[in-house]
Amino acid sequence: MRLRAAALAAIVGILALSACSRAGLARQYEYEEELFLSLDGSADLVVNASVPALVALRGLPFDPSATARLDRDEVRDAFAAPGVEVVRVSRPWRRSGRRYVQVRVSTSDVRTLGRVAPFAWSRYDFTRAGGHATYRQVMGPPARADVPAGAGWTGSEMVAVRLHVPSQIRYHNAPTREIQRGNILAWEQTLSDRLAGRTLDIEVRMDAQSILARTMLVFGVSVGAALLLLAAIIWWVVRTGRARAVR
Repeated sequence: MRLRAAALAAIVGILALSACSRAGLARQYEYEEELFLSLDGSADLVVNASVPALVALRGLPFDPSATARLDRDEVRDAFAAPGVEVVRVSRPWRRSGRRYVQVRVSTSDVRTLGRVAPFAWSRYDFTRAGGHATYRQVMGPPARADVPAGAGWTGSEMVAVRLHVPSQIRYHNAPTREIQRGNILAWEQTLSDRLAGRTLDIEVRMDAQSILARTMLVFGVSVGAALLLLAAIIWWVVRTGRARAVR
């Protein structure tokens, strides 16, 4: 029993250390855009960013001080624009002495995101032709490059754009060349590169049919083939039985 208890404790300890290790290695971003794209051109965009990053990169009129109160209604107003719905503004949280906030917006046309002041540094394009769809985003210079006093940045902080693609990817120019979990692509920059205005060019070509629709089509064809085979077997059995009865 003591040996069993010791072994169990060791396993729990190893799992805990593993979880801590993964948490410690998880990349954290000073500014992150996560875009969930649909094949009809609609999209949801989630922004996770520090308040100093929103001030320095997008010129938003917030107090970057760690002790200042962040008015969520003011954040909502800053992200509002015709054709774009602000779905949610989170409660601020703190990390590394800075406040962070999450904003989620939704639009029926991803190309309208460029009308929103915080996203106006990007040009968005989505087209469909010949059974394929193409998404382009070119992120240009920030609204302003001066660093808020007391931000505590080292310049090595990371900025990212993450894209969730709804169908099979045929081409992409993500620097890592990796597709995460089947349909997620990521482009990253250091904060210093983003402040310097280094362009981020994003391009993805994909099937114009979603993965789910393709799966359902394959499933439907398979079920149809199975039913036809079953019908043929039944017909053959009935016909054979009748032939024997005539004899």
